[in-house]
Amino acid sequence: MVIKGDLVNNRVLIWDLSSAKTLYKMGFFGKYVGVRKARELETDRPLEVSLVEACYLVEQGILKVEADGKVLSLEELLKISRGAYENFDEVYRVYKDLKSRGYVVKSGIRFGTTFAVYEHGPGIDHAPFLVHVLPFSEKLDPLEIIRAGRLSHSVKKRFVLATVDREKGEVHYFVFKWFG
Repeated sequence: MVIKGDLVNNRVLIWDLSSAKTLYKMGFFGKYVGVRKARELETDRPLEVSLVEACYLVEQGILKVEADGKVLSLEELLKISRGAYENFDEVYRVYKDLKSRGYVVKSGIRFGTTFAVYEHGPGIDHAPFLVHVLPFSEKLDPLEIIRAGRLSHSVKKRFVLATVDREKGEVHYFVFKWFG
């Protein structure tokens, strides 16, 4: 079964409630519209899926995304995503790597980072990692590391920097631990 979603601005909406529940239960994909923190796996609301998640789900053959009545190919969706987000390719590559390792990957925006990463899923456990994707060639500001380290320590999570070596296509992770 392939789930249908509609591209609306920079997100994909799953209007069919049964499909929304199925997709959320498959791996905590998306978030229910109007629900800040889902306490249950099933909610009678449409599901909002980020462009990163949508690209992944299209690539996996789980989702088809429509815009203006036309089904978008993965390449078209990637092009839209690159136009919508800075360093999308790196973010998407890290997302796929984390998913391949069995993690549940959610937006980390409320922590000021790219991803909050769970071992089991929201509502089941707390995210032990905050992952910030940094382009390989970008300089790292020491003050930003300190801010991120302090924040992650205060919310009892490990701060991880992720970067993609474009030549090799490898994702590298650097874990920071707060001392003191």
